[in-house]
Amino acid sequence: MSDNESLRQAALHYHEYPKPGKLEVRATKPLANGRDLARAYSPGVAEACLEIREAETNAARYTARGNLVAVVSNGTAVLGLGNIGALASKPVMEGKAVLFKKFAGIDCFDIEVDETDPEKLADIVCSLEPTFGAINLEDIKAPDCFIVEKLCRERMNIPVFHDDQHGTAIVVGAAAKNALHVAGKSFEDIKIVSTGGGAAGIACLNMLLKLGVKRENVWLCDIHGLVYEGRTEDMNPQKAAFAQKSDLRTLDEVIDGADLFLGLSGPNVLKPEMVARMTERPILFALANPTPEILPEVAREVAPNAIIATGRSDFPNQVNNVLCFPFIFRGALDVGATEINDAMQIACIDGIAELARATTSAEAAAAYKGEDLTFGADYLIPKPFDPRLTAVVSSAVAKAAMDTGVAVRPIEDMEAYRQKLNASVFKSALLMRPVFQSAATASRRIVFAEGEDERVLRATQAILEETTEKPILIGRPEVIESRCERHGLNVRPGREFEIVNPENDPRYRDYWETYHQIMARRGVTPDVARAVMRTNTTAIGAIMVQRGEADSMICGTMGEYRWHLSYITQILGNDRLVPHGALSMMILEDGPLFLADTHVWSLPSPQELAEVATGAARHARRFGVEPRVAFCSQSQFGNQAEGSGKRLRAAIELLDRMETDFPYEGEMNVDAALDPELRERLLPGGRLEGAANVLIFGHADAASGVRNILKMKAGGLEVGPILMGMGNRAHVVTPGITARGLLNMAAIAGTPVTHYS
Repeated sequence: MSDNESLRQAALHYHEYPKPGKLEVRATKPLANGRDLARAYSPGVAEACLEIREAETNAARYTARGNLVAVVSNGTAVLGLGNIGALASKPVMEGKAVLFKKFAGIDCFDIEVDETDPEKLADIVCSLEPTFGAINLEDIKAPDCFIVEKLCRERMNIPVFHDDQHGTAIVVGAAAKNALHVAGKSFEDIKIVSTGGGAAGIACLNMLLKLGVKRENVWLCDIHGLVYEGRTEDMNPQKAAFAQKSDLRTLDEVIDGADLFLGLSGPNVLKPEMVARMTERPILFALANPTPEILPEVAREVAPNAIIATGRSDFPNQVNNVLCFPFIFRGALDVGATEINDAMQIACIDGIAELARATTSAEAAAAYKGEDLTFGADYLIPKPFDPRLTAVVSSAVAKAAMDTGVAVRPIEDMEAYRQKLNASVFKSALLMRPVFQSAATASRRIVFAEGEDERVLRATQAILEETTEKPILIGRPEVIESRCERHGLNVRPGREFEIVNPENDPRYRDYWETYHQIMARRGVTPDVARAVMRTNTTAIGAIMVQRGEADSMICGTMGEYRWHLSYITQILGNDRLVPHGALSMMILEDGPLFLADTHVWSLPSPQELAEVATGAARHARRFGVEPRVAFCSQSQFGNQAEGSGKRLRAAIELLDRMETDFPYEGEMNVDAALDPELRERLLPGGRLEGAANVLIFGHADAASGVRNILKMKAGGLEVGPILMGMGNRAHVVTPGITARGLLNMAAIAGTPVTHYS
């Protein structure tokens, strides 16, 4: 089977299985009993109807309309497929709806309309206003799309946005802004030659005029050649606006001295000899799909320093509308905008462009591993999976809507709004907020044992941008320097953060002598101590904390957990500091779930289990969660005399004799812990109310297994593991941790503690 046929079959399989299509409708409210039914439908639904009748803005409070977009198409200009009709366009429109949900959390219905008359189509779209908070027109041929959008905008009081026009124009505008920045040119001075007089091409040129390009410097060509004054063939008012007073007639004749080529036409339209006659360091936006107007490698044969963007994902600088439309709609919906105006579109351009010039996010780097995401000629615009797009772009759009007076529901606290947007993307953001706020009250020194790791370097950048903590990295300076540069990070060792070079540090003698003093009676000779302090970065970090040169350490991005723990315990352990267990917070769709002990004790004793439960409850409160602790076992409330249930029952007896300030119950199966009704049937009148949110296991294997299942199969995001019992002086993470996870752990390590938990 050929590669093309294999791709075709894979795409068809994707669309057909496990159920046809890419969308489904899910209820957001419970409907489990008669009471729910009475509230969801008759008679309770009447109350919401009456509120909306009194004030139409209440629709955003009591219905999904404020977060609902329609993607409307008649299928007359679909992708590179042309006029395939409304029904055949449905997979594309479903895909657009999926992108809205994935990238901006916006619900979307795809609506395919079998109507080719633009005025009738506009009538149909306008009649949908009561259902939707905004309309995304899609894949409607030119010039009909101009007519439909104009009529809808005039008659509707919600945003109407033709993405093929304005979405493309916004992303092109952002890419052009940064390309000119790299080339050292300005909008006011450049000559633009464009091919393609369709909806996207015209919209891009209009946007470039708004950004400062002079009308007389724009030369528009189509399949018939230059658009010039007096031309009658295949003309419309939109093209005529760019007609040049000139005797030149072809692309080849007008390309001389062009700074920017903008192609939205067809394959191989721009020839190498044409590129050679453009200005020094030409900017080429060859956006035809699947074959661009000129292939990058062909263009570089005659212009090696050309700045090139295409519409394809296998070349740098893909101009992709997904960088724009989810986020411009997100901002518009959140303020109840009545339209998407020029100011909102330019705010979107500025947000996208500025984000590309900022440090690359760790999440984008992980999604596009192996690609150079450092701002420059090959990285003009962010990647679609950069999670910062939501907060940066949507908040800029929302602010522009408010500033221009089109926001019906203005936002009072923009910083809180940005945090909310971040929380919608970073699952940990909301739950980590109390920890970050607590960490901000101190300026603790955090030493990272594996300082050369890319995730540690990215976390270091984020720590310096988002916290008051002072990172210290253990590693070779030249390696750290080169990797920071390679990954587009603007932090450097010795400038923004301290570094400890295990191969050559002036404190080396002090370190090995301190280690030998601690370990001399445990078989460690001076020679061994010297070797450890040259090669073991975990031991070096622990010695730094022990000597007071750092407040806390983080290790474990590589290697086995207990290997790291053994050195931490050797160096930092004492009568007050003893590991009590490892706690993982799993962030799930319905809230957090804490699991312990996942790493420290293989077969914990009753005393150890009681300490794990106490520490876990205390840490849950650090995240603003009131703990409800369940001891989990194969045994169910004493129905098995031996096994883990016996140890768990003994732990509960110990807690009963202690002064505890949290509810706990057990031993029980996990389903009983999470299902209060089941638990009430099994043990009526138990002392735990509601679903447990802290699960304590009698075996590390069980805790670790549940942790990994929740991560891999339930989409759970882990914060941790948090090492309890060491007074926040050390934490051992796991090799699967991300840069964002390390940032979260740094915030935890950066929080002063009053208990040795």
